[in-house]
Amino acid sequence: MKKLIALFATTAVASTSAMGAIALSGAASVSYDDNGSAASATSYDADLTITGTAGATTYTTSMDIDGGTDGSASTTVNNNDVSVTSAVLATTIGPVTISADMYDENDAATTVTAGGLIADSGDNRSVTVSLDAPVGDATIGLDDSGDVTVSGTWSGVTLAHTIQDGADKTVGSASIAGMDVSLTNDAGATEWTIGTTVAGTAVTVGSDKSVSATFGVTGNTVVVTHTAERAAAASTTATKYSTAQKDAYTTIAVARDLTSGAALSATYNTFDSSLTLKASVAF
Repeated sequence: MKKLIALFATTAVASTSAMGAIALSGAASVSYDDNGSAASATSYDADLTITGTAGATTYTTSMDIDGGTDGSASTTVNNNDVSVTSAVLATTIGPVTISADMYDENDAATTVTAGGLIADSGDNRSVTVSLDAPVGDATIGLDDSGDVTVSGTWSGVTLAHTIQDGADKTVGSASIAGMDVSLTNDAGATEWTIGTTVAGTAVTVGSDKSVSATFGVTGNTVVVTHTAERAAAASTTATKYSTAQKDAYTTIAVARDLTSGAALSATYNTFDSSLTLKASVAF
């Protein structure tokens, strides 16, 4: 692994002699939520992504820049620094792709009701090496964890099967008779979605009993989404929270893009009878 990292570093340094480029992208929004019968609240969000490219090497970092607390140990009042959310360095050498995830995120759950991790799982920075070798109509990929993925498209059906430690995973998708079908089987648990368009309305149903419909009305985009009831489930490990029951609910969102480049939306949520108004921009 040390030799691998040294090779990666050498490749990255060597690539600086190639033509370089920097791209910026991001999004910002402000939302007002009346929160139904609870106290109303205004929230802010602003994110920025910087991508630097030199030849076949790319560095990408993302930041949360809306002035939210950065999670550091500082106890000062103005602890509102820019917070890094991602940092990835990647390069390609022939069929080999080397990627270094250099950001150690805190993956502890922000809510105690949805079965997430109770505490941060530890240092999750990593270096991944993957090899893509085409064999006939299929591509075989191998990464540094030993997982092998076979993928390809046959007769309009796209499949990817990953052989990994513990349990295998299969992902498939296809367009059949005007319907877009996707299916995922992960360790024996299967999930699927079916989508189609009827009279200009895009409808998607899922194995979790979810339903969504998207259609246009006089220049506005309307999205109606129904989320099924979430059943309570006890945690199977001491490192995760249990999952609390949550009633089914429906959201109705109306959005419109303005000539100024901004977008306005209004979303009604039947779970708490709340209305959220949002202004946003992306670039």
